[in-house]
Amino acid sequence: MTDGNRTSGPQQGAEGPAAGAESGAPDPVHGPGPRALGVPDLSLVVLIGATGSGKSTFAARHFKPTEVVSSDVCRGLVSDDANDQAASGDAFEVLHFIVGKRLAAGRLTVVDATNVQAESRAQLVRLAREHDVPPVAIVLDVPEQVCAERNAARADRAGLPRRVIQRHQRELRGSVGKLAREGFRTVHVLRGEREVEGVEVVRERRFNDLRHLTGPFDVVGDVHGCRAELEALLDRLGYALARDAAGRAVDAVHPEGRTAVFVGDLVDRGPDSPGVLRLVMGMVASGHALCVSGNHENKLGRHLDGRTVRHTHGLAETVEQLAREDEAFRAGVAEFIKGLVSHYVLDGGGLVVCHAGLPEKYHGRTSGRVRSFALYGDTTGETDEFGLPVRYPWAEEYRGRAAVVYGHTPTPRAGWLNNTLCLDTGCAFGGKLTALRWPERELVDVPAERVWYAPTKPLAAEAPGGADGRPLDLGDVAGRRTVETRHMGRLAVREENAAAALEVMSRFALDPRLLPYLPPTMAPCATAEPSDEADARGEGFLEHPREAFAEYRAAGVGEVVCEEKHMGSRAVVLVCRSEAVARERFGVPDGASGAVYTRTGRPFFDDRATTERLLGRVRDCVERAGLWAELETPWLLLDAELMPWSLKATGLLRTQYAAVGAASRSVFPGALGALEAAAARGVDVASLLDRQRGRAADAAAFTDAYRRYCWRVGAADPSAAAAGSTGSAGIRLAPFQLLAVEGRSLAAVPHTEQLALIDRLLAAERALLEEAGDAAPQAAGPAADRSPLLAPTRRLVVDTEDEASVAAGVAWWLDLTADGGEGMVVKPVGALVRQPDGRLVQPGVKCRGREYLRIVYGSEYTRPENLRRLRARHLGHKRSLALREYALGLEALDRLADGEPLWRVHEAVFAVLALQSEPVDPRL
Repeated sequence: MTDGNRTSGPQQGAEGPAAGAESGAPDPVHGPGPRALGVPDLSLVVLIGATGSGKSTFAARHFKPTEVVSSDVCRGLVSDDANDQAASGDAFEVLHFIVGKRLAAGRLTVVDATNVQAESRAQLVRLAREHDVPPVAIVLDVPEQVCAERNAARADRAGLPRRVIQRHQRELRGSVGKLAREGFRTVHVLRGEREVEGVEVVRERRFNDLRHLTGPFDVVGDVHGCRAELEALLDRLGYALARDAAGRAVDAVHPEGRTAVFVGDLVDRGPDSPGVLRLVMGMVASGHALCVSGNHENKLGRHLDGRTVRHTHGLAETVEQLAREDEAFRAGVAEFIKGLVSHYVLDGGGLVVCHAGLPEKYHGRTSGRVRSFALYGDTTGETDEFGLPVRYPWAEEYRGRAAVVYGHTPTPRAGWLNNTLCLDTGCAFGGKLTALRWPERELVDVPAERVWYAPTKPLAAEAPGGADGRPLDLGDVAGRRTVETRHMGRLAVREENAAAALEVMSRFALDPRLLPYLPPTMAPCATAEPSDEADARGEGFLEHPREAFAEYRAAGVGEVVCEEKHMGSRAVVLVCRSEAVARERFGVPDGASGAVYTRTGRPFFDDRATTERLLGRVRDCVERAGLWAELETPWLLLDAELMPWSLKATGLLRTQYAAVGAASRSVFPGALGALEAAAARGVDVASLLDRQRGRAADAAAFTDAYRRYCWRVGAADPSAAAAGSTGSAGIRLAPFQLLAVEGRSLAAVPHTEQLALIDRLLAAERALLEEAGDAAPQAAGPAADRSPLLAPTRRLVVDTEDEASVAAGVAWWLDLTADGGEGMVVKPVGALVRQPDGRLVQPGVKCRGREYLRIVYGSEYTRPENLRRLRARHLGHKRSLALREYALGLEALDRLADGEPLWRVHEAVFAVLALQSEPVDPRL
């Protein structure tokens, strides 16, 4: 080994086994060279030198303070004395702990200690290997006299015996020649003060780190020698093939600058592995493609290197095909294979391409373990009935932010699982050759021309995770959680709330694959200003729309839409164009074409048949309105109210509301009769009689308030009865917002546009019912099939800056609520709106009618003394919950639209449900 420094600079093949970067083989130490000192940007840098050699000064000059972990500092942490050698054991435990945490987080770390003893270095090399980063040694070999002078100049080291420095020097010089064998990937030796002072540390990007390349990309699955299919796929992707004089494809260029990325296994099994290699090698050489190594390339490379390998699994055919090529081509293939890395991290870290899959902890790492997993995957240690290894389902447990696209394990069709995608669709076995367009997440495939190689077992969905893999995990939701949202930052979910949500989700909620969203709670408007005169007349208000208009005006919202509030149950409707769409997009079994569920995720109906009848009507209306094509989607997610209220509140009505009404009807007639008789006898009970008459009237008003929202399902509903119809089995659905479609969240679409789309659905239903009536007025079957299901949502736009418009809004609300109507919801017309300071504006404020509120606050709440007490209600927590749940709902819709894995969507959905268990006055 010669003296001096070395800047590691191998070409692409440095990650391959031949170069030793992932196999752990050391790089040699070169002689004197340039001033640049190469250090991988993710590595463990170990400074080695005697005390006084300048390690701390060197570290401070070339690295950030947070990157350096010093043994002296760790001694001080545990003993308050940086030179207390008795504390070294504890100090190095702390040092190793900090180093491990930094490496696990993907941070370059520098260890500032003498490190002249082999056993101390061995622990650091083990740490580097545990975290799959290369260990780098930087040796500072400074003369003994220099070290002694520097120690003498330090008050805390002035008395250091000379023999300590001499021992360090002996151990250092006895170690230098062994560092590579100890496992250090790169060794830099700096002799003397001049060399130490004259170097510059240069951080080198890892060969697998291509985060700066943002695409767009076309990731191509396992080709396995199927050249004709590869050419057909590239043509379908829009690439223009370039051919040599012999007509062979040697390059392919996309007119829009897209880059192809091959997941490996270019060779074996198919009819023309040399043709595939010629094309892919040309694309890589010209910068039009990237390629990672597959296990078949690895095996072929060992064969070309003269090593003994078994000619199985198609290698024999490839060797025979290559034998017909010239020596220069075979040499080029060998060099190309040596240059293939195990995986690439692309597009800002959002895309990882490898051959057999890769857990998040290995992304961007370099070690033999990482390379082995990327090329071969992992197994359970078992074999199946065909004698093949059973793959470990790593994708079921994957929770990384980066999409992992891979191949290796043939599957009949490509499908996403937890943000991972297997693209090996068995082309050589007669399946398809598949590519992924990124970032579009669009799959493109071409069929195989024929079965080129008989598979050992039939193709089945057995890629890691599989079609039936476990999509969710308890660890995704248990304990205290923090959810990162785009519209409100990080939102916390307390452990006790998560436990309550888990109880509901696990016992009562529907299939989580059909539960992509939960609606937020609705904030009440500010309490109405008191009016003693109105209260005395019994006309006081607890809630009034002027407060809602004023709130939005203060937030800078000029236009609001007042929407009629239907007294029903909040319902979310997921409707797919067909059962096939539900199966393909949401992974649900046959027989389900969507879902209708409550705001806590429970199915509205106990039987699937009722749900499917309702979904069928909505689906027909969407089709008739032309929204499938207009919105370019095979499914819709709608927010709605389902009526009657009694449909889901029967138990509440019987045990609470009806019981109160029955008690009042039983008690008041007798009480009033007795008081009236007493008054007739001349007893002075006038005041008491008036009071009891008022209470009886309030009780009657209470009963009237809830009765108007209740009717028997299957009988006539109020609106249908007036028209002489039996109603749509008594069920009415009032949709008021389209939440999402394929690839797009609609939460920011203005409410006026939303309601216009809803109106088209209602018009479509009217047309469908008219056609059904004209075609078969006497047709057999339930009349409910020909009665309306969809209910309109009346609305009024109000200018919050215009007093006349505000007055019109108040008058409209008074008309809505005069006979007991629930009231209205006031929303910004612009839907997703922020205040000038960037905070979210409440998405909606409910303003409930005076008579309706008897259901909430009791029959006598309008009495002046009760109103005065109720006006002291505290709204802050409820309004905070409404905003947090709204932000989480938006996040769920965004993740759904982005095609993120189910666990990511459900992270936000579950958080909404958890927040609903926070204690708050239920009357708000």
